[in-house]
Amino acid sequence: MPGFDLLLANLISPIVLAFVLGAIAGFIRSELELPEPVLKLLSIYLLFSIGLVGGRELALAGLAAIAPLVAVAALLTIVIPIASFVVLRSLGRFDVSNAAAVAAHYGSVSSVTFFAAMAFARAAGTPAEGYMTAVVAIMEWGVIVALMLARWSLGRASGRASIGQLVADTLRGRGILLLSGGMVIGALAGDRGWSQIAPFYEHLFRGILMLFLLEMGMTAARQVRDFATVGRFMTGFAIVAPLVFGTLGVVAGHVAGLGTGGAFVLGAVCASASYIDAPAACRAALPEASPGIYLTASLGITFPFNLLAGLPLLHALSQWLGGA
Repeated sequence: MPGFDLLLANLISPIVLAFVLGAIAGFIRSELELPEPVLKLLSIYLLFSIGLVGGRELALAGLAAIAPLVAVAALLTIVIPIASFVVLRSLGRFDVSNAAAVAAHYGSVSSVTFFAAMAFARAAGTPAEGYMTAVVAIMEWGVIVALMLARWSLGRASGRASIGQLVADTLRGRGILLLSGGMVIGALAGDRGWSQIAPFYEHLFRGILMLFLLEMGMTAARQVRDFATVGRFMTGFAIVAPLVFGTLGVVAGHVAGLGTGGAFVLGAVCASASYIDAPAACRAALPEASPGIYLTASLGITFPFNLLAGLPLLHALSQWLGGA
């Protein structure tokens, strides 16, 4: 069964096994830990690296080639947080603040899921287009869409940051800054400049990603202990939403002209939920929203589900749609 073989191959890949090892360490309360400064350094490296590589690929492809992709990504950035907010309000009966906070997480992007999807696509023999980094940079703005929904629903911004402040804070965030800045540098580097930095930013990438996922496994294990706090509805949402949004992303990717790998990565990005940048924005803009809900759902449920099962399922869908 090709689908089962794909799932098994993902489960025994070094990247996923590093996450599993971290989760085991977390469950048994191991003394293993990565210092916070090291984690920040790993995060900066990964974001900057993918930005540089994406900028390089973007320069080679040309802006005209990705215009349809940019348009699709912008549309998804609006549709996904709005759909999440409506479902949480109407079916989940969430209050405005918690619905908007969860929508911000699922409307934004997990950069680590993106890294894993790029590596998965390459390992499966269907490498994604390098300029997919542009999608991540665009879809980071999903958090702004969700927070604007909260402002509109609450009818006033008393005691909270203005939309302008939210936009400014998002621009200052390391995700957009490193991805966007890296893309500019990578696009301007040229062949000679790129050859000087490629060994560090290309050849070491997977090893650094494994270290980061080791820590993510430990963090996810700690969040799973709070599994009951999200309730049955939120648990179902954290599994069903990635499948629905991921399918939407894969279909949209093929419509935009992406290959099997690129459409799969777009689906993985749509299926992901932020747990680094979005929590910081929600803590500042929606302090009454419960981190026990949005962090447990995004990091404790959606992230491991995507890593273990979501990626191979979405890749199989992309192969089927592409006739591969």
